[in-house]
Order: sequence, then C-alpha cells, then structure tokens
Amino acid sequence: MRVVAERVSKTYADRLGQPVEALRDVSLAVDAEEFVALLGPSGCGKSTFLNIVAGLLRPSAGDVFLEGALRPAQSATAMVFQEFALLPWRTVQANVEFGLEELGVCARERVARARDYIALTGLAGFEAKYPHQLSGGMRQRVGIARALAVDPAVLLMDEPFSALDAQTRQLMQEELLLIWERTRKTILYVTHNIQEAVYLADRVVVLSRRPGRVLATVPVELDRPRVEALLGTPEFAAAVERIWSLIKGEARRALEEAQ
Repeated sequence: MRVVAERVSKTYADRLGQPVEALRDVSLAVDAEEFVALLGPSGCGKSTFLNIVAGLLRPSAGDVFLEGALRPAQSATAMVFQEFALLPWRTVQANVEFGLEELGVCARERVARARDYIALTGLAGFEAKYPHQLSGGMRQRVGIARALAVDPAVLLMDEPFSALDAQTRQLMQEELLLIWERTRKTILYVTHNIQEAVYLADRVVVLSRRPGRVLATVPVELDRPRVEALLGTPEFAAAVERIWSLIKGEARRALEEAQ
C-alpha cells in the first residue's frame, strides 16, 4: 500500500489556549514495500505526522491517502510506539492477540497468527511470560509482533528503539531489517538518529524545526540486504553528512532569526 500526504498541517491549542503550529504544509509519499525514515529535531512534529497517518489525529489542513486494496481481515495501518505500551496483565501471547481480538478474528486463527509472529520476532518459548518478566528489547519485540499480527498494509514506527541501550538497539535494527525482508511491509519510521535512519531506510525525509516542514528527501544508495559492514562505507558516511548538513543549516538559520 502507498501512503500519500498532501500539504498536511497541524495546529494545537496549548494549555493557555494559544495556537501552536506543529506541522506546516508537509507533502510526501511512501511507495508500496518501501522503508522511509522521517527524521528531524525533537519537537518538529514527527510523531504528530505519524499519528495523522494512523488516523489517531485529524490534520488542521491537507489530507493523507492510503492507496491500494486491503485483503480480508487486514488492517490499513498498525503502530509500534516509543513506549512499549503492552498490557501488563496479559501474557506475550495474549498481548500479540489483542489487535486480532479487536478485528473479530476467531480464537483458533488468533492463536495461530500470534504464534507465527512471536516466532518471527524471536520470542518462541516466551508465549506465557508477562511483560515484567522480559527485557526491554524483548518487550519491544512483543510490540512489533502485535503490530505485524494484524497484517497491516503500512507499519508505522515511532522511535521504537530509543529507550534501548546501544547494543540492544543495534540488534533490534538488525532484526527489523530481517523482518522487513521477509514481510516487505510499507514502513514509515520516525527517528531523530541520523545513523539509524540511513542504515534502515530507502529514503530519509528530513523535517525542519517546528513547525515541521520538509527540508529535503535524501535517497540512501546502499545495497540490500543491509549488513553492519555498510556502516563504514563512504556511501553511508556521505548520506549521514548530507542529512547532518541539512539539520545544522536549519539550526543556524533559526539561531540567526532569533537574534
């Protein structure tokens, strides 16, 4: 499924009722089976945009379209949150089944589909464990399995590894790439980590400071499947430097305007 955003803007009211512009005139497209990273400084509206694509927020202006047909019992989107957002009273199996219950999938199919995605995310053998019995990386795997279990046409990921330590984060990036290779889901991935965005994505959409606007879309010219050795290549370094230059230039302009 393809995601198309046309001139999306979002303005909130703060606690004093004053308008706060989070996004301004954002247009972008994510092709079917493409992995696109949305990157920018904190507070630039990345998560707001993802929530609009998910249908959790309405834009103040503009539209988001999901282009493509859905299979029976398939969700248009599913979200993997920055916080693990698991139900602590449910086991791994029951957490992964939760979305399927909401879709009205019968019990036998729920169990089978949940077990498939538990195995895909490396959690086989932990079906009866509760979230408090799992490491941070394992809890996030449960969140990914829960999102994949509803067979979303578009997988939305909101800084899913930001709470993890560096080693676990790298391992989870590797696992996510393997999952993407197997499922070929359309993925829109929010991050503020430049190296992560370049390592994972086909393209990186760079947003400005608030209100978030598209500064540039940077293609990532790295072969797939991605391997850790690519982190040391000139192509990787060039993409990181181009994105960093865009962010530094935007920050410099903002500082000059404030003076």
